[in-house]
Amino acid sequence: MKDHQLKALVQVAEQGSIRGAARALHLSQSALTKALRELEADLGAELLVRSYKGVEFTPAGQALLMRARLALSTLDKARDEIRWLRGGAGIQVTAGVTPAIAATALPRVLNEFEREQPDASLTLVEGMLTNVLPGLMEGRIDFAIAAAEPEGLPYEIAFEPLARIRAEPAARQGHPLLTASSWSQMAEARWVLNLASGSLAQQLVAWLGQQNITLLRQPVRCDSPTLMTELMRRTDLIGFGPRILFQDSMFGQGLARFDALPTFPLITLGLLKLKGVPLHPGAQRLATLFMRHIAALSHQG
Repeated sequence: MKDHQLKALVQVAEQGSIRGAARALHLSQSALTKALRELEADLGAELLVRSYKGVEFTPAGQALLMRARLALSTLDKARDEIRWLRGGAGIQVTAGVTPAIAATALPRVLNEFEREQPDASLTLVEGMLTNVLPGLMEGRIDFAIAAAEPEGLPYEIAFEPLARIRAEPAARQGHPLLTASSWSQMAEARWVLNLASGSLAQQLVAWLGQQNITLLRQPVRCDSPTLMTELMRRTDLIGFGPRILFQDSMFGQGLARFDALPTFPLITLGLLKLKGVPLHPGAQRLATLFMRHIAALSHQG
């Protein structure tokens, strides 16, 4: 397998067609097709199938695609490490950040990092597990800061605990269930939850199950904090998240807490990264800044 062949495969996935991939790589369609055929010959497996729908990946192609993205990303990280050694200009760092951190530690972390590395290129993505897990496993995201249950994460993901914080339900002000004093009263409520594997909502459902409480109505599944919050503000849907997030004057506007409910066990906020793959110096420096400022959040609220 050669570098240009893997790039061709990845671009076909990114662009959705041979023509688009060739254009993105500044190649002729025949040259790109040749690279893909050579790759298939080297592996002894068909990777792509052309149909009336366009180009589709075979199971072998899907398996190689994930590894190809990771391999190319690893090479990019090596380039970033060399740029760091030469002064940091041109380094690229991509981090996933949960909304609770965006509303608390992120501004201070960002200010410090930009002072230290003014020429660095920093990309932040939404830190919900549905977003960050594929990015981490393909090497598109260096690390993520999120609340998770380590046992529910994929084997390839390493989880480093950073802080223990409170989580709780929240709903619109004036919600009829705000005076509920037991979790069993919440069983018939309408919920909006991100039920990705290892997520905070999954921890809630499992914890309720341990107390023989089952949500009687199918939750609305949502992996967007913004959409989830708007639904909580404008309907009777109840959400669940970190207390420090709902206490934020901007994010929590229009929302109310369920003060009479028994407290949910503390949750773990941690750093997620690909197991066995060291962070390049720029990403490690940003991660260190997050660790320093997140430590102060432990047990907050």
